[in-house]
Amino acid sequence: MVQLPFGGLNQWCLAWLLGFRSLGHEVFFVEKCDTWPQSCYDVVRREMTDDCSYGLGVVSGLLERNGFGNHWCVVDPQGGYRGLDRKRIEEVFRTADLLVDMEGFNWNEEAVDVPLRVFVDGEPGWTHILMEKDRRQNKEWNAHHRYYSVGLNIGTDRYRGTNAGKTWGRLLPPAWTDHFPYQAPAEDAAYTSVMSWKFHKNLELDGRQYGQKELEFPKFMDLPRKTRIPVGVAVSGPGVPKQELKDAGWLFSSADDIALSTETYRDYILGSRGAFSVAKNVFMETRCGWIGEREAYYMASGRPAVVQDSGFSDVLPVGEGLFAVADVDQAAAAIESIEADFTRHSLAAHEIANEYFAAPKVLGRFLRELGF
Repeated sequence: MVQLPFGGLNQWCLAWLLGFRSLGHEVFFVEKCDTWPQSCYDVVRREMTDDCSYGLGVVSGLLERNGFGNHWCVVDPQGGYRGLDRKRIEEVFRTADLLVDMEGFNWNEEAVDVPLRVFVDGEPGWTHILMEKDRRQNKEWNAHHRYYSVGLNIGTDRYRGTNAGKTWGRLLPPAWTDHFPYQAPAEDAAYTSVMSWKFHKNLELDGRQYGQKELEFPKFMDLPRKTRIPVGVAVSGPGVPKQELKDAGWLFSSADDIALSTETYRDYILGSRGAFSVAKNVFMETRCGWIGEREAYYMASGRPAVVQDSGFSDVLPVGEGLFAVADVDQAAAAIESIEADFTRHSLAAHEIANEYFAAPKVLGRFLRELGF
């Protein structure tokens, strides 16, 4: 949250905190910043820096506004403790029942006595390849008792990737849908997406290359020409073909502008008519079953979602409110189908979000599986 204080990423983390608290648990947020040079991003200045002051300001304010003002600790790149001091956070770890770890290793020393440590993977397929590559170099990821992924096909015979020697549980990405109440969109609003063109380097395993959205989005480049409904994309990252997108008819904006805060992120979604999303290439190649919590927020607020299908249609209901598509023609047809009876699809989208993605339900099931 501090190192990469994007609105969408902070909304993702906040859903976990609020969801656990809504179930009656005492929840603490902890983060250790990386110590290598320029590990923190300043969204306003759009540059990497050694100074995490910007992220700290964003996150401390966000947590305070949501009732976690004395329930967080961040270790800055210089080793300084912010929020709760070192003695207090070590006490929190000594008395904790559960660590939900989205980073992997940063708190191993403090968490050694936590009776249940669970790793949650938010990049299905991608994380598993990294784990497998480390495993082959005798760097096994063994700091946790249980392993979960938001890839709905991970650990099943539908998944075409590596399990990296682990047994995986699955959960949908939890969404705090209370922040995105149902409201009718403007009739002339666009179907939109927020994305990074290429955030990581590509990965290779057993002679196969795995990339990101820069390999999948071009398959849908002609979507504006195939539907009468406006479509837009907010995108950032290296190599974005801005002029090509504009020439193809996309309403183009910078994802960094959308990512300034959870409020600007929410405003962008609520200013849209629906969602159109492509998956990362690694999600498609592994058929991991990815669908993002961002799509859940569109749907919660009554905006239907058209999403490139990485296998989530094996698990979730599709065809009403949520559409799984394989190519640009299917995407255009889905948008036209939605517009033919928008109210029906809008209400169906809202119901899907609250039935399948609402954080109290998702995290309640998660905790029951863990024995709580």
